[in-house]
Amino acid sequence: MDASESILPTDRASGRPAIFQGWRLWAIVGGAALLLLWLFFRGGKKDAAANPAGRPVPVAVAQARKGDMAVRLTGLGTVTALNNVTVKSRVDGQLIRVDFTEGQLVKEGQLLAEIDPRPFQVQLMQAEGQYAKDKAALQNASADLRRFQSLVQQGIISSQQVDTQTSAVAQAEAALKADQATVESAKLNLVYSRITAPISGRVGLRLVDVGNIVKATDANGLVTIAALQPINVVFAVPADNIQKVLSQNAKAAKLPVEAWDRDLKTRLADGALSAIDNQVDPGTGTVRLKALFNNDDRALFPNQFVNAQLLVDTLRGVVIVPTAAVQRSPQGSFVYLVKADSTVELRTVEVQGTDGDDTAVSKGLSGGETVVTDGLEKLRPGSKVALPKPPGAKS
Repeated sequence: MDASESILPTDRASGRPAIFQGWRLWAIVGGAALLLLWLFFRGGKKDAAANPAGRPVPVAVAQARKGDMAVRLTGLGTVTALNNVTVKSRVDGQLIRVDFTEGQLVKEGQLLAEIDPRPFQVQLMQAEGQYAKDKAALQNASADLRRFQSLVQQGIISSQQVDTQTSAVAQAEAALKADQATVESAKLNLVYSRITAPISGRVGLRLVDVGNIVKATDANGLVTIAALQPINVVFAVPADNIQKVLSQNAKAAKLPVEAWDRDLKTRLADGALSAIDNQVDPGTGTVRLKALFNNDDRALFPNQFVNAQLLVDTLRGVVIVPTAAVQRSPQGSFVYLVKADSTVELRTVEVQGTDGDDTAVSKGLSGGETVVTDGLEKLRPGSKVALPKPPGAKS
């Protein structure tokens, strides 16, 4: 074979190897494909710019309305009894009777327990005996004094004897008064042997059983009584709000307070603010408040945890939207407003106050405008939305 001859196939027209002709063809085909892809994606971006969300986004909406809205402060609170008394014996003796059931509601003055009264009855009899003895002695001394006064007028005895007898009468009178005090003390101990309820309320668990010796110095006592009607709720609010509470409390006779369960789903009772603490808790940055509840249905129980809602103001004639519709960004609060062509507009608003599911807007919205409340995470300004169909509408 001639050295000048190529081992590769050649194109007769150009004299070049045929393999180079194949690579050129593939390059043309690849370039055309890239051009088509570029045109496709460019057109897609134009469509996305025209409709950022693509097809309509299903959302939930609500209409802004004008009305009045309450402004409340909510704080976790603890129910505390208005009075909590530990019932103790005021005399020493053996407990012979318990006249209450644990957890029972009792009235003030109701008999709760009884201590063996016999030692106190004996003391009373002794005191009364001594009183009778000293009373007779006083009568005798008084009779002698009258006789001496008659005799001194006749000059039979000296006036010194009269003075001495007068002193003896005074001593007998003093002894009789002491005896009277001893009698009253014995009677009081006899009364104290019957232990009665000092207040009305619910009794707790019994702390001493029948047969035990109880003493007035016992620390635990017999039982505790917690007053349930009325009852207090102690709760805390942020210190930043205390000036508003103080100003409103000065204007109104009593600021209303509602007690709700821990999930804020059930209202338990209605009451009123009764006291404001005089200092801020430095650990929590809050101020403690106390509210008083009649608790007629006994829905509140001592040491129960509740959510207390304090009404501090009422906003009149404001635009109200669902709280779920209000979003926040570094630039401020905003809502997505649904326009007539079913696209959304980002509208900046100024929030005036919030009460649970409702938020008052002072600027940026008017009554009757429609805002998005659900599906917000998929929206952009200009997005097309699919509004929910009214109830009863045909598909």
